[in-house]
Amino acid sequence: MLAPAPAFAGAPALVPAPAPVTVARYTFDGGVGATGRVAENSGRGTALTVRAADRGQVTFAGTTADKYASFPAACPAKATSCPRALLEGTDDPDLDPGVRLFRWGASVHLTKAQVTGSANVVQKGVVDTDSQWKMQIGARQGKAHCVVVGQGSAKVYLARSSVGVADAKWHDIMCQRSGSVLAVYVDGQERGRVSVPATLSIANSRPLRIGGPNLNAKSEMHHGQLDDVYARLG
Repeated sequence: MLAPAPAFAGAPALVPAPAPVTVARYTFDGGVGATGRVAENSGRGTALTVRAADRGQVTFAGTTADKYASFPAACPAKATSCPRALLEGTDDPDLDPGVRLFRWGASVHLTKAQVTGSANVVQKGVVDTDSQWKMQIGARQGKAHCVVVGQGSAKVYLARSSVGVADAKWHDIMCQRSGSVLAVYVDGQERGRVSVPATLSIANSRPLRIGGPNLNAKSEMHHGQLDDVYARLG
């Protein structure tokens, strides 16, 4: 009988990759709670505050157990005031992925008429300060966009889906930054990708925002419905 081969002393121990961790999730099922805030559902993130201008509101519709968030309608071109509203979190370090594998997503429902500019779904950071990750719906063809900007650079990397999502149907959209690839998924299928530097690092001191980048009159606000917004490390 042959003796078992000795273990190779120089072989490194295999270290399993960390399991994915959901660091923020918002199902909106509780609407605005007694504290005036929207609950966070993963246990890792922070609650959201409704911010508004010109009597804008975020409303929560659906069934008792399954609600979604609705944002103010688009304003007529010559309107003298325009109701605007968004949901704002905090500057949570869990939402600063650096160069790590990072996913962010949402369920989106809107029509072409509701996309008056690029409709910002969720983001942390802005293009001209620090760095950014963002999901938006493009104005021209209603396609899903995943956007990243790295620290120390103003270069924008955008992955655009090959299919439109502004068709009055619910769609699950996910953005994934993995190493040197930024990809966009629609309803579970990859629908576009772009190369990014593997060293591109995302970390900033901005709050998480859902439904718009800010409350300026010309902001790229989301005018449809959103559900199950999340961010996941790993």
